[in-house]
Amino acid sequence: MARTLACSPFDSVAMARAMRLAERGRYRAHPNPMVGCVVARDGEIVGEGWHAVAGEAHAEINALKAAGDKARGATVYVTLEPCAHHGKTPPCTDALVKAGVAEVVMAMSDPYPAVRGRGRAALEAAGIPARVGLMEQAAAELNRGFLSRVRRGRPWLTLKLAASLDGATAMRDGESRWITGPEARADVQRLRAASGAVVTGIGTVLADDPSLTVRDASIDTGGRQPLRVVLDTSLRMPPGASMLEMPGETLVYCGDDSAREGLESLAAAVIRIDGAGGRVDPVAVLEDLASREINTALVEAGPVLCGSLIRAKLVDELVIYQAPHIMGSETRRMFETPAWTRLADRQGLSLVETRRIGGDLRITARPA
Repeated sequence: MARTLACSPFDSVAMARAMRLAERGRYRAHPNPMVGCVVARDGEIVGEGWHAVAGEAHAEINALKAAGDKARGATVYVTLEPCAHHGKTPPCTDALVKAGVAEVVMAMSDPYPAVRGRGRAALEAAGIPARVGLMEQAAAELNRGFLSRVRRGRPWLTLKLAASLDGATAMRDGESRWITGPEARADVQRLRAASGAVVTGIGTVLADDPSLTVRDASIDTGGRQPLRVVLDTSLRMPPGASMLEMPGETLVYCGDDSAREGLESLAAAVIRIDGAGGRVDPVAVLEDLASREINTALVEAGPVLCGSLIRAKLVDELVIYQAPHIMGSETRRMFETPAWTRLADRQGLSLVETRRIGGDLRITARPA
């Protein structure tokens, strides 16, 4: 990692603004990282931009366009190392050199092999100093999904759960609508919209027939729906499942693919991935999703799948919507786990955030 050079208070202000701009690409930049850019001269911001839509102009290009002639001799603040290669768009480094900027300050280097270190090298070869490391941790958190895919070869995996105060997710007969209030359910729509894929198990499909789509028209996804993913060992996916009739793509991972032809005729892609005991291997599923450029996967499933992912140490984050009521002992729980009998067996969690959403509490935590 390159050394972080000294920075001024304005440097921090400008980079913080670039971070906020980057967040505007949360729903449409996928599978690209979210990037924000600020152009400043003499302590004044003269142009700003962000990467709004995958395949369209990058943040630096939009910021330079907004700055116009004022970009010459300016300092550019960008949340991720500018690209120096031809992809769907020309290199951003070329545009920065052509604009005559005096300096580039980047929050972090881009780990993507085609970019890694080359953007900074291209700028310095053109005589433009490039500093790296300002607000690096915040930049990495912003694009944790992209970094997970590039560095670990799998998406960032989040478990979403809705539970009562005593940890129940449904009554014994499966009744669960609705545990949480409308504000929490609207927040889940935003979680889905920001995800590359929504993952569930066949048990949830058979019990609840979920659509797993983004239905909130106020969220601008540009029409993009997250990839719907079903883990279905014996390929019991019903041809009449609601999600097969929804816009977007459904992908079914199975161990027994003898019934795949019927499903594929309904626009569901079927992928056979064998694991131990004939079950679908979740590690292989995540690796396959990464190969499809999925940065973030949101799991909305029952206790069996959620428990197995926890035991396999594949969960990066939990988002639990906790409702202020008690559902009693005749209920279903959040996780199916082994028979833990000692406190030492428990799964430790680190609290990231707690926030009130309507009448409910949203708890964000990560495995310790």
